[in-house]
Amino acid sequence: MEILELVKSRDPQEREFHQAVGEVVHSIKPVLDRNPSYRSARIVERIVEPERVIMFRVPWVDDQGDVHVNRGFRVEMNSAIGPYKGGLRFHPSVNLGILKFLAFEQVFKNALTTLPMGGGKGGSDFDPKGKTPMEIQRFCQSFMLELSRHIGPNTDIPAGDIGVGAREIGYLFGMYKKLRNEFTGVLTGKRLGWGGSLIRPEATGYGSVYFASEMLKVDSKSLEGTTSLVSGSGNVAQFTMEKLIELGSKPVTFSDSSGYIYDESGVTREKLDYLMRLKNERFGRVKEYADKYPEAVYTPVDPALDHNPLWNHKADCAFPSATQNEINAVDAANLVRNGVGVISEGANMPTTPDGVDILLDSHVLYGPAKAANAGGVSVSGLEMTQNSQRLAWTREEVDKRLHIIMATIHTMCLETAERYGTPRNYVNGANIAGFCKVADAMLDQGVV
Repeated sequence: MEILELVKSRDPQEREFHQAVGEVVHSIKPVLDRNPSYRSARIVERIVEPERVIMFRVPWVDDQGDVHVNRGFRVEMNSAIGPYKGGLRFHPSVNLGILKFLAFEQVFKNALTTLPMGGGKGGSDFDPKGKTPMEIQRFCQSFMLELSRHIGPNTDIPAGDIGVGAREIGYLFGMYKKLRNEFTGVLTGKRLGWGGSLIRPEATGYGSVYFASEMLKVDSKSLEGTTSLVSGSGNVAQFTMEKLIELGSKPVTFSDSSGYIYDESGVTREKLDYLMRLKNERFGRVKEYADKYPEAVYTPVDPALDHNPLWNHKADCAFPSATQNEINAVDAANLVRNGVGVISEGANMPTTPDGVDILLDSHVLYGPAKAANAGGVSVSGLEMTQNSQRLAWTREEVDKRLHIIMATIHTMCLETAERYGTPRNYVNGANIAGFCKVADAMLDQGVV
């Protein structure tokens, strides 16, 4: 754990990054013991340091003509197995520590996909909420004025994340194309008409459900007839619920920053269509769902609580799909007490370390984010392939490839955990498998 102490001493304020590093370092200790070459080459010391951090100001003008200044970031963490790949996040909470944690996780997640992608992450503390389309366009163009110097289809290929959807990707891509005078696959998450991939919006949510299905399949079980808790109401949560409904599970919760919905009768296809219109077209709040469907119960956020009541309902499965650290130790205990036996993470690092310990000690089938939510970046990688080949695959083809990738990731995690003496521990399996792939590539490439 000397590495973790070194990381903390260098950047004491970056708590999320410390958490991500701590989890990986704890898992890979037996790997380091078996492979002294990793220690002598200082692989861990190198892997926790970004290859490059870019930080810049983003000035933009609002509709009233007033000037605003935000911060922009790109953390290019590791390119040992391919060009940097990872999303851009526009949210007031964005800072360097959060982006380093996301980029660090992305390195191992991308390694697990079997696709040749390194890890990176970026974004800004800009808040798109309440901004007009023209204000968002002007911000994106200013952001890309600087970012364009540092990215490219063979160097760094950003994608979307929180606050960055197809609209923002379009504005960013348009400015990149104008600045560089080239049409290349430099961004993923594009709309279908100009280089996007079918299934890309659905991929993270679908992938987390596929991963849960694979975990259950080991015990000859399925999602059919189960009840599922889902958090969030954005892209990941919406398509998690869509795939759950398709596979016979009944989602009963979802949420946004204002509160959460509990619909005991279940979110049907019709209700999900309404929710998608509410969030994607009208940008409304989840309370309106309860107004539309009176059988559903809306509970506003209570900052005084030491837990999230969304996780305190009877269910079989849980799909945290909102944001980091949304499940703490109290929540984890509530999930176990209420009979939840399968958890598949759609968000990035949504469970705190003490929460993870409770879930693992309770022998819950727990799919950590770097494995379970790898579907999004997997289809981003498939979008890159389609762009390079100047072709577009069918929806069925992309979905089939996504399902195969998620099944392969599951098998890799399961077999690695078994090989290192912690059977069915998907946390160890994901961390070790991802680390070994990156570490071996770094050894091959020398001290760079």
